[in-house]
Amino acid sequence: MTQPSVGPVRTQSFTFAHPPSPMVLDSGVELGPVSLAYETYGELNADKSNAVLVCHALTGDAHVAGYHEGEDKPGWWEHYVGPGKPIDTDRYFVICSNVMGSCMGSCGPSSINPATGRYWGLDFPLVTIPDMVRAQRELVRFLGVEHLLAVTGGSLGGMQTLQWAVAYPDMMDGILALATTSRHSPQAIAFNEVARQSIMSDPNWKNGDYYDGVRPDLGLAVARMIGHITYLSDESMHVKFGRELRGGSFAFNFEGDFQVESYLHHQGKKFVERFDANAFLYVTKAADYFDLDLASQDSPARRALAGTSARFQLVSFTSDWLYPTYQSRQVVDVLKSLGRDVSFCEITAPWGHDAFLLPDERLETVIRGFLGGLHGC
Repeated sequence: MTQPSVGPVRTQSFTFAHPPSPMVLDSGVELGPVSLAYETYGELNADKSNAVLVCHALTGDAHVAGYHEGEDKPGWWEHYVGPGKPIDTDRYFVICSNVMGSCMGSCGPSSINPATGRYWGLDFPLVTIPDMVRAQRELVRFLGVEHLLAVTGGSLGGMQTLQWAVAYPDMMDGILALATTSRHSPQAIAFNEVARQSIMSDPNWKNGDYYDGVRPDLGLAVARMIGHITYLSDESMHVKFGRELRGGSFAFNFEGDFQVESYLHHQGKKFVERFDANAFLYVTKAADYFDLDLASQDSPARRALAGTSARFQLVSFTSDWLYPTYQSRQVVDVLKSLGRDVSFCEITAPWGHDAFLLPDERLETVIRGFLGGLHGC
């Protein structure tokens, strides 16, 4: 039986000039105006206590649920957001925005620099996850919300979720972070750097100034192939592909004998149709820069978390080797040492890092139970 959907939705745009001056980024650069693409679902209740902010992963967008006009592909978390679903739009007012630096409607290197009338390219300043969260805070205020019931997200979205707790510790009742980390490991940074080099080595990249000509599709496709491998698991690759051959026997050439090779090429080709190469550089760099420094006993993040009354729920997946379980446990251990209200769930799943995006009854139960247990709704 088909699950109910929020139905037709549209992406909106919010632009602000950070008062009383342009937004000052972590790099020290001033940026303004700042534009964010966003979508909302459900209704804000009378006392404005039912707002849930959903933060998307690395190359995601604001379209978390429902359908755009003329399209049959639903939002990226359609299984979890909608009427009667774990993030119930009959009960919650759901907000999702595209992060700064991306290319899915928010300001980034592929948008127009108002000072020049040309594409920003590499003139767009590097942004961090704290920068992204500060911009989201302006959007939430614009929507009339001063206190969030919960902030949730997976992967890069989970990093934003943890940053929300650090930057605005009194502004939410709950933090639900999925398949994420408080800092990128050297391995994660290494994979991102190889992916970035594949883009920057493409002769069509032209130091980011390619928007009026041929785009670096080959480099971006290879970058996506590299990244996609980290989202899967050894077990899931065995289940999906094994060593199955495309033609039944070796072709004795370099066209790609194995089904897994064909799959990665397909993923790379699809990706270049929807994402921008420069934006990939920016969002991966933001992920690499992220570090809450929870290991330091007197870090600003620990001090902020020590003062929050928010409840925390962290979720990891057994086969996620990009952000393995020990990284979630490190966050949980710090929160426990600070006396915070925190729960942890490791879900057995064979699908690797992408498991948080896929239907899973156990994850449904965790999300529904956590949100339902928060006060104020």
